Order: sequence, then structure tokens, then C-alpha cells
Amino acid sequence: MGILMAGIDHSIAPIDIRTVFSFTKKSTAEAYVRLKQVKGMEGCVLISTCNRMELYLSTGEDFDSNIFDLLCKIRGLSGELSHAYRPYFRFREEREAVHHLFRLAGGLESRILGDDQIITQVKDALAFAREQYASDHVLETLFRQAVTAAKKVKSCDELSPSDQSVVRTAIRALKEEGYTFEGKTCMVIGNGVMGKLAATHLQQQGADVTVTVRQYRSGVVEIPEHCSRIDYGRRMELFGACDYVLSATVSPNYTLTRELVAECRIDAARKSVVLIDLAVPRDIDPGVADLDGVHLYDIDCFREEAVSEAQKKAIADAEACFSEQMEEFFNWYDCVDVVPRIQSIKEQAAMDLEKRLTKKLRALPMEEPEKVTLQGDIESAAERMMNKLLFGLRGTVSEAAFRECIAGLEKVYGDEK
Repeated sequence: MGILMAGIDHSIAPIDIRTVFSFTKKSTAEAYVRLKQVKGMEGCVLISTCNRMELYLSTGEDFDSNIFDLLCKIRGLSGELSHAYRPYFRFREEREAVHHLFRLAGGLESRILGDDQIITQVKDALAFAREQYASDHVLETLFRQAVTAAKKVKSCDELSPSDQSVVRTAIRALKEEGYTFEGKTCMVIGNGVMGKLAATHLQQQGADVTVTVRQYRSGVVEIPEHCSRIDYGRRMELFGACDYVLSATVSPNYTLTRELVAECRIDAARKSVVLIDLAVPRDIDPGVADLDGVHLYDIDCFREEAVSEAQKKAIADAEACFSEQMEEFFNWYDCVDVVPRIQSIKEQAAMDLEKRLTKKLRALPMEEPEKVTLQGDIESAAERMMNKLLFGLRGTVSEAAFRECIAGLEKVYGDEK
């Protein structure tokens, strides 16, 4: 068995390269269909966000495919075109892959140190893989352990202050350039998680915020408090009156094209408009930057490079936490091949217990339904006891000694057959 990872992220790949390997929910589901057909593939989880795409695989001994080639085929890339993208990828195996996932979930690999959203994105990626029957027990355990460790380090104020999000960072960066938001007219295109967050933060800055909504969505569409709404199809009617337009959707198409912006007359009193694109793939056509009165910023314009001494210490503390949680995972993982044997021992132990108790249960002055319930309770308690015994033993002895114990138990129950 093996754990493999291939990824592309903001640290080395610009937005247009990341766009090629970005996945929507629909394309992720389609990717899982193809990946599950690969020989030796035990499980897979794909993480796709604005800043990264990472594919984690759990493989069997008969896996002999190339993870990068698999991704290129899924994205419809081949030949020289696919080779051009390879330098932007990072490949990791076993402990290196596990360590990277822990750092990722904890916000240490984010564009903004201690990113508040990444832990949810990691959890959601696992949940969706589970829905698609793509994950396996190895990746399930790995991702759960990574999230557990991430929650522990998130309690550190120096590593994860309350304003760690790309939206707040964007607002802060623009203010440092001299932009103001008090009393300004803003339109937020997109009412998803990022869109709601952006609308809320802009409103808190004193801006007059309008959020676009889609007509085709049924039911009540909620928007952030104190914000107005406008149908997405009418967005250009408001555009000319805006000081800021922020777009953050998962649309595969531009929400603002060069042609649409060029045709829209900007209010003479405002003279210019600031466009903020926080989406990958891009929401806003890069060509709009050539138009007079338009200032365009994309997600790669906003990052925090400086790390304080307090943050450096917090990172070291986080790494210590990760090391402890990783060891717990590898204690389990190194003996994962023994799990079926442990299950067999538990089943044989349950059968042994049932044989020993059957006569005594029959002799009890109880109604039959009560006896059945009691027998079930006893078997359940016995299973929990065996779990505690066997997996507790694994944590106190070496791997070799543990395997000897399993072999000894197998012999004991084998001799009783």
C-alpha cells in the first residue's frame, strides 16, 4: 500500500496555470469516476480551491500508473502541452505527503498564514469523496487526523488571528494603497461562501453593498444583513455607479467580459472603478485592465509575506502538534494490513463467548426478548473490550511485537476450531 500526492498551488503556479487544473464539484465527481477505474487505486480525495489543486491517492501493490499523467488525461491534456505544466507540480509520497496535508489543513501552506477557510475545505473535500464512494479507510483516517491536528493549532491566536481571510487581506491591501470604502458603492458578484464573506466585510467598512442573485434558484436566497440585492442578469445596470466590484463565483465563464465593461459608461463623478477578482478560474476578463478608468486586481495580488517572531514560534508549536498526530496515524497505518486479521480474531472471540454463555443465558429466569437483548449487550461489550485490548496493545509495543501477538492469537483461536 502507498500514499501519493500531486499538487499545484499559489507558491509556484500563477492563476492562469492553476485555472487549467481547477475542478468544480461536477468535474470532481467526473474525475472520481475515472480514477476509481484505475488498477490498484484504493481511494482518492481531490482538493480544489482558488489557491491550489491537490490529489491524494491510497494505492495497492498493483498500482503502476503515473499520477500526473492521470490528472492530465482527466483535464484533456496530452503530449507537449502536458509536459509544459509538469514544472508547476509537486509530488509527494508517504510521510512527506502526510506531513504536507497536516500543514495544509493547519493553514501553514496557505497564501495567508493561518487561513480560516482551508480546514473547512479539507473537510468538505473528504466528505465529497465519501459521497462519491472514492475515499477508502486509509484516506478517511488520514484526513480525520489532519483535521484534528489542525483544530488544535487553530486555537493559537498568533497563528490564526480572527481576520485571516483573503477578503480581509484584500481590503487591508487596498486601504494601504490609499483606497477607502466608507460611503462607497460596491457590488459583489456571487452569493456563495466567499461572496457572502466579501459582502459582510465591505459592509462593515461602511460601504453600500449590493449582492447579485440568480433568478433560476428556487426558494429563499439569503444575502448578508444590511446588503441589497440585484438579479445577476441586471448587474451591468448597476456597474457604472460602482466604486468597487468584487467577483467571487465558481462559474466556468467570465462574469465580467471586456466587451461588457467597455460598453458600460462609468459614472463621470467616480471616474474609475476598482475590480477585484477572487475566483479561480478567473471571473473577470484580464482584458478589462486595458480599459480607461478600470483598475483590476486578482487573487494573486493579495498575499502576506512577513512572518513575525511570535508567528514563527506558533509555527514551531504547530509542527510539534503535527508530529505527535502523525505518529498516531503511522502507528495505525504501519499495521493497517493487520486490520482484517484483527477483525477475524474479534469474530472468533465473539463466537467463543457465545458458546460459553449460551447455556447460562438459557437458564436465566428472563423472557426470551430480554435474553436476546442481554446477549447483544454482552457481545457489544466484548467487542469494545477486544478493540481496546488489541489497539491499545499496538500503542505500547513495537510493530514486530504486535504482529507476533496477532499471530499468537490467530494460533490460539485456530487451535480451538
